Amino acid sequence: MDDSLRELYQEVILDHSRHPRHYGPLDGATHMGEGHNPLCGDRVKIYLVEGPDNRIAEIKFEGKGCAISQASASLMTDLIQGRTVAEAERLMGGFLELVKGGNPANLDEEDRERLDVMAGVSAFPMRVKCATLAWHTMKSALEGGKTAKAS
Repeated sequence: MDDSLRELYQEVILDHSRHPRHYGPLDGATHMGEGHNPLCGDRVKIYLVEGPDNRIAEIKFEGKGCAISQASASLMTDLIQGRTVAEAERLMGGFLELVKGGNPANLDEEDRERLDVMAGVSAFPMRVKCATLAWHTMKSALEGGKTAKAS
């Protein structure tokens, strides 16, 4: 990755961290999950409303943590709002593969472009847990709200 692209990606991460999308509690949430990374202290709560058509009609998050964990949560909520649960799970699988250094084949080009900002995390194994916390918490919320741990 060239330096100008790396700088752009860092700017996007900082923007999502400083100005998170879909941040705050969500009244009327049908699902809620909490996640915690005990290694660094990152915490996140995911609230979502699943509609009768299995679409994530609305999603919000609250949390405290490093720029990567907060930016990842913001990016995730931006990407999956309006998608079906199956589409959200496909995105999660692709994202997890991407931040672990893989080349996810199951992401379409537009989703891949949006998620590529987090690909550099793969060079820092301890930061992968920061990046994936919100995604695991979203999955936990959909599965009944068990507390998610970074993995």
